[in-house]
Amino acid sequence: MTIWRGVKEFRTPMSRPTRLACLAALALVASAIGAGPVLAEGPDVIFKKSTVWKFLTPDDKLAVYGIDDPQVDGVACHYTLPERGGVKGMFGVAEEVSDISLACRQVGPIRFKEKFEQGEVVFSERRSLIFKRMQIVRGCDAKRNTLVYMVYSDRLIEGSPKNSTSSVPIAPWGGGEVQKCGDWVRG
Repeated sequence: MTIWRGVKEFRTPMSRPTRLACLAALALVASAIGAGPVLAEGPDVIFKKSTVWKFLTPDDKLAVYGIDDPQVDGVACHYTLPERGGVKGMFGVAEEVSDISLACRQVGPIRFKEKFEQGEVVFSERRSLIFKRMQIVRGCDAKRNTLVYMVYSDRLIEGSPKNSTSSVPIAPWGGGEVQKCGDWVRG
């Protein structure tokens, strides 16, 4: 690091462990600012409803979002999750609770784009600065020809048992062919 004072140059030595610690801190801040890997297009905000009023900071809210399954045309999911307000919520450092509900429906003819694995991640986003993620995963109940979606949150140190599940029976749409989800599961 160079500091200029008049015409003299002073160098402050930075050890290798200090440089590595600085790089790790920068990577942590960069990952905290980003939303993390999102497999579906970003969610659409449907609406938000305040649940707890805060005086000079944002209110606590329930937010409803919609996403389309990126690998299966004709399926849309809506999920509701709490968003913390207050000072921590305002700066994006609040750890969000794991209470998330999910509803998925057939909204058009179902067409699979490629084979998928049971429990494959459809959508994922951070729920805290570092430790918690919300994930929507997809599976296939081949016996009933039904897509099954589950939302849950996980933590780095201890998981969360809170979850929600939604089923989408694959039905004919506009007289088209009905695909079998079991034909599209890898393995």
